[in-house]
Amino acid sequence: MPTSPSDLPGPGAPDAAGRPDEVRADLAVVGAGPAGLAAAVTAAGFGLRVALLDAGERPGGQFYRHPAPQLGAERPEALHHGWAAFAAREQALRAHTASGRVTYLPGHHVWTVVAQDAAPDAARDAAPAGGAAAGGAARRAPAAWVLHAVAGPEERAVAVRARAVLLATGSYERQLPFPGWTLPGVVGAGGAQAMLKAGLVLPGRRVVVAGSGPLLLAVAGSLASAGARVPAVVEAAAYTGYAPALPALLRNPAKLAEGAVYGGALLRHGVRLLTRHAVTEAHGTDRVEAVTVARLDADWRPLPGTARRIPCDAVAVGHGLVPQLELATALGCATRRAADGTAALDLDALQRTSVPGIWSAGETGGIAGAQPALVEGEIAAHAVAGRPVPAALLRRRARLRAFADAMGRAHRPGEGWTGWLRDDTDVCRCEEVPAGRIREAVRDLGARDARTAKLLTRAGMGWCQGRMCGPAVAALAGEEQAPDRRPLSCPVPMRLLAGLPPADG
Repeated sequence: MPTSPSDLPGPGAPDAAGRPDEVRADLAVVGAGPAGLAAAVTAAGFGLRVALLDAGERPGGQFYRHPAPQLGAERPEALHHGWAAFAAREQALRAHTASGRVTYLPGHHVWTVVAQDAAPDAARDAAPAGGAAAGGAARRAPAAWVLHAVAGPEERAVAVRARAVLLATGSYERQLPFPGWTLPGVVGAGGAQAMLKAGLVLPGRRVVVAGSGPLLLAVAGSLASAGARVPAVVEAAAYTGYAPALPALLRNPAKLAEGAVYGGALLRHGVRLLTRHAVTEAHGTDRVEAVTVARLDADWRPLPGTARRIPCDAVAVGHGLVPQLELATALGCATRRAADGTAALDLDALQRTSVPGIWSAGETGGIAGAQPALVEGEIAAHAVAGRPVPAALLRRRARLRAFADAMGRAHRPGEGWTGWLRDDTDVCRCEEVPAGRIREAVRDLGARDARTAKLLTRAGMGWCQGRMCGPAVAALAGEEQAPDRRPLSCPVPMRLLAGLPPADG
């Protein structure tokens, strides 16, 4: 049955700093990027009381990242595509926050979600909108969920209690290491864009953009427009990979036009596009001075005799994105293998996970970009509120997701990319584990999966917990990267764990 917005109390008593240490809501949304923002304002418009938690200090997530007010940017929208869609929802968020319908909690890192008050009878078998498991089988849902978060620089403990949870935790960059990738001046492609959008700074004056995926074109265009010299965009895939998906492309003319805009920007700034090429080594002493670029075969193996050097003082590299699933997998949400090879949540037509009472939208269901995330956030909000989902929203999601799947298949890394890894190349930067040690674990010590390789070499045991090296360790171990499963999704002070009530385990 739909959640009633009147049967849960509002925020708890404020702490010594005057902020609430407990919030109660009908719907808790984790992540204020495109999907979470759309879900929060849509659900609030239906009369639900919403708690919107986000690790960032301002709404918009990674996609709509914008400069801090003190930087005095006159036109932050110039750095973004589709700014109007964000601006409208940000305005709605302000209105709902002012009315008390939304409790917006920036700077809150949710580290776990736990079930409370398990329902004693069949009347509570369903989530607020009749939320059965994704496969249709009824499963018992708890009467409430409690989200535990670490808030602010003082690391306060905050708990949010809600009838339903929507996970819109986004994604992070997929990195495939190469010799020299630890040099200063090598940054993620998304990281370079974040530096420009949030800090109005460039990673260098002469920047090679490399990796795979449509993000590269956007990054190169942004950097060139901001004054950087971009000698080349080095794309490992071939755009002929889109040919089998021609119907999906033709159903998304706006996406084709967007690509044409990016291509036009590269032409205007004299940026060379090298497809079926990869940066196979970075050179320099104190920082990057040049990169070696080589042509790849169909499986992404470097072809002998094709290497060339390109002088540069920075490299922005990324091979797409990886859904951030720690909270979802800790809850037991089922996953699937997406078109780009990453693990994504298995969701039904209403954005429900396999766990009743838990919804998800955006990149967690597969990398697709901001526009599908906005649509999926609205669909999930309709479902949570027990409202019928407009057919137009469902059709738009299907069309945009078909395009995203075509992109994922076209830019999916080939198995031969590990051929550019020398044995002395650090794969795990945190623990300084080279590729040769992982290969030795596989060849001589019997490691047949990433977990065993991790236990034998410590690869993935450092500060980032495998977010950077996970795809590479899995590839060297001969398997696809498995979804992260961990009890804590971010670092938590021991004093907060010690302060949990016994019922929370």
